[in-house]
Amino acid sequence: MNRITRGGLAVALAVALGGTAACSSDDAGAAGTVSITFSSYNYGTQGAAGTGTQALLDRFAKLHPEITVRPEAVPTADVLTKTKAAVAAGDPPDVVQIGYSKLAEALQTLPTQSLEQIAGDQWRGHVEGITPGPVEAGRWNGTVHALPYTISIPTVFYNADLFRASGLDPANPPKTMDEVRTAAQAIAKNGHHGVYFGIVDSGKSDYLTQSVIDSAGGALLDGNGRVAVDSPEAIAGIRQIQQLTADKLQPAVAPEDALSAFASGDLGMLVVSTAVLGNLQSAAKGKFELRTAAFPSFGTGPARPTHSGAALIVLSKDTAKQRAAWEFVKFLTSDEGYSLVTTGIGYLPLRANLVTGALADYLRKNPLLLPTIQQLGDMQPYRSFPGPKANQATVLLQDDAIAPIVLRGADAQATLHKTADRIRTLVGSQ
Repeated sequence: MNRITRGGLAVALAVALGGTAACSSDDAGAAGTVSITFSSYNYGTQGAAGTGTQALLDRFAKLHPEITVRPEAVPTADVLTKTKAAVAAGDPPDVVQIGYSKLAEALQTLPTQSLEQIAGDQWRGHVEGITPGPVEAGRWNGTVHALPYTISIPTVFYNADLFRASGLDPANPPKTMDEVRTAAQAIAKNGHHGVYFGIVDSGKSDYLTQSVIDSAGGALLDGNGRVAVDSPEAIAGIRQIQQLTADKLQPAVAPEDALSAFASGDLGMLVVSTAVLGNLQSAAKGKFELRTAAFPSFGTGPARPTHSGAALIVLSKDTAKQRAAWEFVKFLTSDEGYSLVTTGIGYLPLRANLVTGALADYLRKNPLLLPTIQQLGDMQPYRSFPGPKANQATVLLQDDAIAPIVLRGADAQATLHKTADRIRTLVGSQ
């Protein structure tokens, strides 16, 4: 497989899309007349997420020397609580990368600004062409307060060498959960871990939980907006993941340990966000052949993966900072910004024209994102629990139901019923 250094691609793409190689954000900031802060859970991290974010900052600094962006690193799980604390202290960040599992509560509890109003006449032309579902997810009080930034849907990463060694055909990866089980059994029989669904997310996100439940025919909320994580369909979907652990086909470990096992060549299939693509490419280089497949279907229905990732919100109330923040958000969600997000980090390109345009050559040489891109048509919108305690409800679901069921063998029906009742009480949904 033809692999290209992701950091080099990011710089090369920046040159191709609009100019010379970027200078560092620190150097450009010295000339800035407006300074804004950017709270990001990708910034400063190891691997592709950190280097890709820095490439975006460097490129923006080159294009806008009049604006200084001061990035602040914050853990994924803490971004909402830390932002709330900063707001309470009177020193909120100007722009925040906020995970979709936390967005609904953020819109209800933080002083988010209307991006439509800040952008004014630029709004319509800018958002035209962006995948509409995630844009609508950022609508609050009639206008859009959040634009999609780093978006992914879960994909199946698999070790083609382990497939061959286990008597499997890497050219025909599993398409259904039954086929996932069969492949995992063959890999386990060969002395390795079969599969790992990253459903117990360390960032306290439930995108994969929703993907499983939706694909099994259920939903986080029913048609009337009521909590439905304990429906028969939801229970059946979670049980399928639980059974993988019970049958020793899936290790009962944290996502970080599963990533390490896959990177070392001891795990056949890893079902997680494409956000880890860059790191997995680096880990696999020279060790094994890395391939990808689409999220599997459950039962007779089609696969219905739910998107994960983050949106961008603006909190600044200062007019000059708002204008600077919009320029930054506009760049990150532009053709060039989304292209750098894809090539530098591994998230999906959210403008359809990029797949056949600026990114066409990249995707031909680096086809690992293609199965996921081809599944965008089946992507389900991320759904949030109602009310200002939506994120607390998500953490409750993940910690009190999904983790004990999938990792520790708790009774799926009883645990989901109990947790769902607690969530209903928390969010006021009956």
